[in-house]
Amino acid sequence: MNAIEIKGLEKHYKGFSLGPVDLILPSGCIMGLIGENGAGKSTIIKLILNIAYKDKGTINILGKDNTQRFELTKEDIGVVLDEVGYPHNMTADHLNHVMKYSFKNWDEKLYYEYVEKLEIPLKKEFQKMSRGMKMKTGIACAMAHKPKLLILDEATSGLDPVVRDEVVDMFNEFTRDENHAVLISSHIVSDLEKLCDYIAFLHKGKLILMDEKDAIKEKYGVIHCTAGELEELDNDAVLGKRISSYGAEAIIKRDMARPGMEVGPVSIEDLFVFMVKGEQ
Repeated sequence: MNAIEIKGLEKHYKGFSLGPVDLILPSGCIMGLIGENGAGKSTIIKLILNIAYKDKGTINILGKDNTQRFELTKEDIGVVLDEVGYPHNMTADHLNHVMKYSFKNWDEKLYYEYVEKLEIPLKKEFQKMSRGMKMKTGIACAMAHKPKLLILDEATSGLDPVVRDEVVDMFNEFTRDENHAVLISSHIVSDLEKLCDYIAFLHKGKLILMDEKDAIKEKYGVIHCTAGELEELDNDAVLGKRISSYGAEAIIKRDMARPGMEVGPVSIEDLFVFMVKGEQ
């Protein structure tokens, strides 16, 4: 079963339009949603959670239409949004007492394991926490009720590199269960490159690429050549290019490279940057 299936999704605001978007996240996998600020990442997440209402298309979550009010929605989905919104005077200790009466599957022992692992202070009020500490608290709460699907909007934002690495390990451990899946948006592309099985690129409301991470790296590569050599390539082969007085650098489709042309590996971050510049 797919954790998320989106077909023909559209949402229109004054000055911004999303879609149409087709996206599939298989169970047992992690998908990274990459895009610059304002690309539509948070809009997609809000539409999935039915916080915002779509204009067109369908969204299925864990095999059910997301507009249906089915009993286990709250139990099966763990959510951390860009702004973690717990009451200001709550502490991590208080949250445990609230959550265990809110979720049937709340695991108090697991929650405190996450709190210890992420070094979350038990007695500090939420309003006095840093942004990174609030994110860590949100992640601990989202995972401690044992959901099947985690939806995370910039959940690694504000975390230092060591803690980000620990959180990445937690998400990897989570998806060892083939019934679990993670959708995570982030502008820290290096995190998603390490973490994700699938990558989806959003730019100005359009999904410009979605595929398995390994397939993307096999399909595209980087070349360094002269401007003249670059001009000899088919226009459809080049996703993005950078030309200077020292020569040219470009992201190309490997199968459209000229014979003898050396094509090197490309990072997901460079691929996205070059694709966006190509669109512009």
